[in-house]
Amino acid sequence: MSRTDRASRVIAAPPATVYGALLDRESLEAWLPPDGMRGRVERWDPRPGGGFRMILTYLDSTASPGKTSEATDVVDVGFADLVPPECVVQRAVFEADDPSYAGTMTMTWRLAAVGDGTEVTVTATDVPPGIGQADHEAGIASSLANLASYVEAAS
Repeated sequence: MSRTDRASRVIAAPPATVYGALLDRESLEAWLPPDGMRGRVERWDPRPGGGFRMILTYLDSTASPGKTSEATDVVDVGFADLVPPECVVQRAVFEADDPSYAGTMTMTWRLAAVGDGTEVTVTATDVPPGIGQADHEAGIASSLANLASYVEAAS
């Protein structure tokens, strides 16, 4: 059975600003890695049918080993749909030998104007069973908090 994980947050920036941070290489490297990780984008092609490859490195891998190696998660992400400034749909595949991380997870980032800001809702479908739901939702929430800090500081 397919699992769906979600998180949302209101960010004090207009949808166009938030959307821009979702499709800018340097921005993604700054805000996407959740707490306890840093990220580096290896490949970048921000268009429908394009995508990116990100290497996420755990700052301390003793508590939570990586999916690709002891200290890393490598993920290939394709842009399935881009609707400025409303929606980004990504298809993510983890590089891992463990079959519990196999498959393609879809991440849908929906942006809706609310007052002077943007409500960002992230829905992950077909989440691989090796990714714990509570940890995943906490990671998404952490990335959303980083995104808020990033775009609000720039506004």
